[in-house]
Parts: sequence; structure tokens; C-alpha cells
Amino acid sequence: MMLIAAGWITALLLVGGVALDRALTNLVSNQFDEQLAISLNSMVLSAELDPFGEVRFNRILGDQRFLEPNSGFYWQIDGEGVPPYASRSLWDNLLEIREDARAYEPIFYNSSQFENEDLRIAQRTVALPGSDVEWQFVVAGSREDLDQQLADIRAILVWSFAVLGIGLFLMAMAQTWYGLGPLRRVRKAIARIRTTGTNRVTDPLPLEVQPMVDELNALLEHSEKQAEEARTHAGNLAHALKTPLTVLNNAASAGAPDLDRTVMREAAVMRRQVDHHLARARAVGRRAVGLSRASALDSAVAVERAVSRLYPDVRFDIDGKGEGEVAVERQDLDEMIGNLIENAAKYGGGSVFVTVDAEPDAETCAILVEDDGTGIPEAKRAEIFGRGARLDTEKPGTGLGLAIVRDVAVIYGGDVQLGESEDLGGLLVTLRLPRAAS
Repeated sequence: MMLIAAGWITALLLVGGVALDRALTNLVSNQFDEQLAISLNSMVLSAELDPFGEVRFNRILGDQRFLEPNSGFYWQIDGEGVPPYASRSLWDNLLEIREDARAYEPIFYNSSQFENEDLRIAQRTVALPGSDVEWQFVVAGSREDLDQQLADIRAILVWSFAVLGIGLFLMAMAQTWYGLGPLRRVRKAIARIRTTGTNRVTDPLPLEVQPMVDELNALLEHSEKQAEEARTHAGNLAHALKTPLTVLNNAASAGAPDLDRTVMREAAVMRRQVDHHLARARAVGRRAVGLSRASALDSAVAVERAVSRLYPDVRFDIDGKGEGEVAVERQDLDEMIGNLIENAAKYGGGSVFVTVDAEPDAETCAILVEDDGTGIPEAKRAEIFGRGARLDTEKPGTGLGLAIVRDVAVIYGGDVQLGESEDLGGLLVTLRLPRAAS
């Protein structure tokens, strides 16, 4: 930022300095030319012919420098066949008249005809009354004073623009340093989080960086939440595996005659627990990607085909629109719908009805799974989501189906609700999932 500022300041000052130098140079040069033009007009107004046909002045010119030898201001009048009539300041010199500058309007040009003295010359052609000769009136002035004025102006411009440029650059440096100050304070605050163990940036900061700090705090909160979830899941998995391992250890130590069946039963429980936590871990990882998209109807149809092979005596009906897409990974969506349909087929009375996108105008996509079983009393609906909770212990299972559905749905920002089916009279499970962005 500082280098860019320095480059722009230098470029703009150079352009401005050149433009101002040209303007001031033209102004001073024009003023000098105007002085020569005034003297030239005075010569023309004072000129007349004497009896011998030569030009003479009827009054003395007002500028005394024309009377001082080598004063730097000179005049001269030339005519064809007539000796030049020159000012006393020329002494024994004469001005060289340019033939290409003959015109009835004053023409200005530079000349170096005098050694060590550059001249600025104004030349004009004049026709005097009573004379057939075209006279060349010439006024010359030394460029020493003009060049000195221009040099002084350029020196002032260089020094003033240099001071201005340095001042602007220092101001840009100060502005950049001050403007980036809040970022340095944020860096120090983040360093304090790492060294002191705090979990938030609480330092008062300017409004310009506060949105970034808010996002940073939100990221820290999200990381804390994920870490806490990971610790909770690890603890839950350890607790879930502890009981089967204890049963296996006791059966093996006691030499139980049904050890093989005990091992198979407890191994199935442990495998189910591991599958449950792996499902949660996969859902968390896929949610972080944020680009998941799946068709709820396609998933429900695919799951129904698989479950119908396990329960050939159960009648399955699916209704819904194919436009209902949810922001969920297809594998996780299949697992949630599969658990719900399988539970309905297992615990229902032989009929399962699935409605996909039951509320098309809602912000979430609702998937309804109904059966014609005995349902779940309202007092028991809250505890059924507990891990291992089973109301019907006569049928095989681990009681983790609804728990898995709830946990995965919550990870994706959805939820699961239990109710009573008005049409079939059994359990109504409503799975709500966020819609995929259009």
C-alpha cells in the first residue's frame, strides 16, 4: 500500500509539476514579449522621415536602458538601401535581421547572435507615410533576466513539490499504519487466545473490523461445539461399549455354557453402537462441506424397495413430489428414511404410508412415515429417542434407530417429531430437513 501510494503521488506530482511549469513559463515569457511589444509600438509611433529619407524619432523613447551601452535592451531600424538606425545601447554592434520574420504583425524569436548574451527579439515590418521602403523595426532584450526568473520558478516548483510529495507520502504511511492498526490488535488478541487459553476476542475494536471479529468468535464457538460434541460422542461410545464388554468378561470368567450366544448377542450390540457413532461422524464431516443435495422422493423409493424384501407381507405406499430436494448427503438421507420405514414395517400392523414433501411451501422439507400399529403413548414419546430405548422388547433390535435419525437430522439442522397417524391410527414420525438451495 505504501509503495502504491508513493508511485501514485510521484506520478501525479510529476504531471502536475510539468503542467504548472509550462503554464508559468508561458506566463513569464508572454509578459516579457509584451514589454518588447510595447517598446516596439513606441518606436513605430515616434518614427518619422527626415529630409534625407531616413527614419528618425520625433521624441526620445522612455526606457533609459536604450541609452546605456550594452544594457541588454536594444532597438534597430533597417531599410533597404539605408544605413541601419540603432540605439546607443548597441554601441558598435548591430542586430541581425531575419528575413523570414518579415510581417506587419510583431514576430518574436530567440537569437544567440551576441557572444555570451542570448536575446529575445520582436520584429515588425512597417510602411511609413511618404516612403516606398519597407522598414524593419526590431527590439531586442537580453534573456538573462527572463531565464533567471524561469530558473527561480523551476527551483521553487521542485522544492515545493518535493516537500509536498514527502509530506503526502509520510501522510500515506501514517494513514496506512493507523488504518491497519485494528488488524494488529486483532492479531494480538488471537495470540492471547492461543497463549492464555481464552476462547473469545473481547477487546474493544473499531467498527470496521468488528464483523471480522464476530465471525472469528463464531468460528471459535463452532470449533468449541464440535470439540464438545466429539468428547460427548467418545464418552457415549465408551459407555455404550462398557456394558457389553462387562457382560462378555463376566460370562467368560464364569465359564457360562451359553458363551457363544452371549458373545454373538453382545457383539451385535457393540457393532450397532459403533455404526451409530460412525453415522454421526460421517454426517458431521459431510455437513462441513455445505454442498450436499439429495432428492427425498428418490431416497424414499430406493429405501422402500430394499425394506420390502425384508418384510414382504407389509404394504408400502409412497406419495410426494420429486421437486423436494434437501441439503443432506444421500447416504445419510437413506439411513434416516430407512430407519423410519424399517421401524414402521417392524412395529406396525402391516401398512406403511410415506409422504414426501408434505408441506411444499414450508422452509423445510417434511417427510411423514405412518403405520397402522399400536403407536406410542404421548408420555413415552420423549424417552423413545434415548439410546437403547425400546417399548417392544419381544422383537429383535437395539433401540438405536430413532436415536440415529434424531442425531443425524439435528446435525444437518433438522428435527424429528412423533405423533399419531389420523389415517392409519398408528405412529406418525415427521422428519424435517432443510431444503437445498435453488
